Amino acid sequence: MLGSDDFVTIRGKRLGLKELVDPCLYDEAYLLNLRNRLQSAQPFQHLIENNWFNPVLLELILEEFELNDASAWRSVANKNQSTQRSVLGSSLGPASQIYFGLVNSGWFVQVLSLLTEVDELLVDAHLYGGGLHETKPGGRFGIHRDFDRHLRSGLHNEMVMITYLNKCWLPEWGGALELWDATATQRVTSVEPEFGRTILMRHGRNSFHGHPHPLTPPEGVKRRSLASYYYSNRFAKIDREARQNSLFLFMSKSDRARRIGKAVMPPMLWDVIGKLVRRIK
Repeated sequence: MLGSDDFVTIRGKRLGLKELVDPCLYDEAYLLNLRNRLQSAQPFQHLIENNWFNPVLLELILEEFELNDASAWRSVANKNQSTQRSVLGSSLGPASQIYFGLVNSGWFVQVLSLLTEVDELLVDAHLYGGGLHETKPGGRFGIHRDFDRHLRSGLHNEMVMITYLNKCWLPEWGGALELWDATATQRVTSVEPEFGRTILMRHGRNSFHGHPHPLTPPEGVKRRSLASYYYSNRFAKIDREARQNSLFLFMSKSDRARRIGKAVMPPMLWDVIGKLVRRIK
């Protein structure tokens, strides 16, 4: 249990561990209201909220963009996009690690499950497709739908969460995240990438989004954000049916017979036998 005196110090700035997120994220009424908003959002399920995360933490992360050397970045450049992302599995700065530790924690994932009604969400500690994102002047990210499965694990992509880190960003510089309709022919809404703003987007067949126009901020000003994806194993129910419990090397004959019986009998029949045995006892 965290106390009021629990804190970390990063580059001279003190962060209380109980102050890393907005207390509203512990409020069930607030979360249920968010769930209703998310499920009725158009053109696809999404949620936009400000100040979920401590601004001092986000300022420290912003510093770490500058502290990363060239080897920490991977450039993505083609006719559809021009951007940079942190290298898969790279060593992030301490503030960045705290943020991703938070959003990948069991508690936070339960919050996302409540909002989206997606049970048994899974996280990716390597941040495939996520991590630190940065777009320089002239860069863009065409309207697109995200990947449907994790490149390595094959898990199903359920949603992405993005937190923006852009202070004093002007709309005329471009870079607003555009959400398009199911036909991918019309922009429905735009989200300015303002500091401390978080957007959660469900992945689906029609979840088209991007910032398609080249950025025009002053030289040296970059569009920056943090991204994390969440997954599910849609075959988990089938896989669980083949699950085996721990096998002990030294077992009694009765335990071994019980294990064999459970393996060969249909689960329903095994449950019936178990109930009859308990009644006899």
